[in-house]
Amino acid sequence: MPKIELRNITKKFGNFVAVDNLSIDIEDGDFVTLLGPSGCGKTTTLRQIAGLETPTSGEIIIDGKTVFSSEKMIDVSPSKRDVGFLFQNYALWPHMTVYQNIAFGLENLKWNKADIDKRVKELLALLKIEEFAERYPAEISGGQQQRVAIARTLATNPRVLLMDEPLSNLDAKLRMEMRTELKRLHRETGATFVYVTHDQLEAMTLATRICLLNNGLLQQYAPPLEVYSKPANLFVADFVGNPQINLVKCRSVGTAPDGIVLESGMGRLCYMPEGDVSVADGLELTIGIRPEYLSEANEGDADAFEAEVNSSLPSGMETTLKLQIGSVSLNSVHFGLVDFPVGYKLRIADRSNRNLLFSSDGSLISSGKVRKA
Repeated sequence: MPKIELRNITKKFGNFVAVDNLSIDIEDGDFVTLLGPSGCGKTTTLRQIAGLETPTSGEIIIDGKTVFSSEKMIDVSPSKRDVGFLFQNYALWPHMTVYQNIAFGLENLKWNKADIDKRVKELLALLKIEEFAERYPAEISGGQQQRVAIARTLATNPRVLLMDEPLSNLDAKLRMEMRTELKRLHRETGATFVYVTHDQLEAMTLATRICLLNNGLLQQYAPPLEVYSKPANLFVADFVGNPQINLVKCRSVGTAPDGIVLESGMGRLCYMPEGDVSVADGLELTIGIRPEYLSEANEGDADAFEAEVNSSLPSGMETTLKLQIGSVSLNSVHFGLVDFPVGYKLRIADRSNRNLLFSSDGSLISSGKVRKA
């Protein structure tokens, strides 16, 4: 399977810049998700790789072959890029059976009947839909239709599989099942997948690498756990994670033997960075604290914060709390079968050294621990 290289890709619609100077390498066998809010440029990027949109400038290389170059005046047609494109609405032929839908592209390529039958049966088995071969799309569920659409896309052995929010029409349970199936499919086929989604949980669970975009600009391109634990900036930290990260505005007011002293709505804090980090007094900063890092303090813990429960949302495996500490409202996740009444007082401590310190321009300064100063 091929490597995909995007070099300084820009796409403009009139004065609107949909994709702004994007450069990434999608390695052979990667599962890359293009993630971001609506209108960030992710679908436009996918369609440019497929050849369905023409970049304003830049270069696209697939498996060492230039398929688009504004400088060299190259623009290879979609049919010759050897990519499969899976649309959001599946686009199945309603008058054809499942078998016929999968076979359709192979018939157009003039495969002989024996090879078509062998390939269709392989895909029916791979996608676990053998029993629906003679049914029509209207006679099977949304999840089964999704499998048929994937099988049809894979039928011609495309070098790259491009998917545009293919699970968005499914209910929550089916989406979870199909995520599992897509990961299995990626592992078994060894294909290079490029997948558009605005669902950060989907991106986290599926991808080998996340390409996070905002307003057409690349924010971060990294493995999911790195995006979560070491976000490049405030936008990334705020976009990835559910419940959302707590962002606490503060101002540097001095130093302590073990860290930086900060004034905040939670009171005076000490931020203990990893490594040698120093900041000048009077700077406006932001601390990012993941909800799961805040938990009930041990008896006599001097670093704990006094908190009051504003809301408690138990879901069985965990309970999401909205806590008030000083003038700051914070999300906290408590694992297990627990619930708290509104107004309940408890002491909260930071149990991680992975809290994030951001500069006034939103860039990441350091990871570290937070305690009461």
